[in-house]
Amino acid sequence: ADGAAPARLLGGADLDLAVARGAAYYGYVRRGRGVRIRGGTACAYYVGIESSMPAIPGMEPPLEALCVAPFGMEEGSEAALPAQEFGLVVGEPVRFRFFGSSVRRQDEVGTLLDFWQPDELQELEEIEATLPTEGRRPGEVVRVKLHARVTETGTLELEALPVDGSARWKVQFDVRGTAEA
Repeated sequence: ADGAAPARLLGGADLDLAVARGAAYYGYVRRGRGVRIRGGTACAYYVGIESSMPAIPGMEPPLEALCVAPFGMEEGSEAALPAQEFGLVVGEPVRFRFFGSSVRRQDEVGTLLDFWQPDELQELEEIEATLPTEGRRPGEVVRVKLHARVTETGTLELEALPVDGSARWKVQFDVRGTAEA
């Protein structure tokens, strides 16, 4: 800016050691020492939920969007979604549709949207996966509850926990890049 002192070059930038120093300081902070710089998700994230209505040829089933990570959810934090239960098909390919919103900052974990304006939610990369049957028949619908977590590395983990307490399935979405199952 005009009238400001000129920028000064900081010394001691040994780039070969930068990552090692950062990792060491991260470990120091994890032990409760040092200063932790907090960050959160830049958007709210939603998973698409399709209605369980009978299929009508040529017509897409109604889609709802469930908030699994609100705007600003801190890395390293997690949230169990409220009492909602969902049906999850195992042993067959399924698609997980993800959405993001930088404008719906008031939504909390568990907010279920049945309608939104086109500029409110943007569809992100979907994940296609075949979830292991874990002793069930392929195509069986398992009742699950969802649990979300944002890792320290910026991955949104969505866990499906069967109501009967058996196996669990995890789907990961990199909120900084691409998705994986």
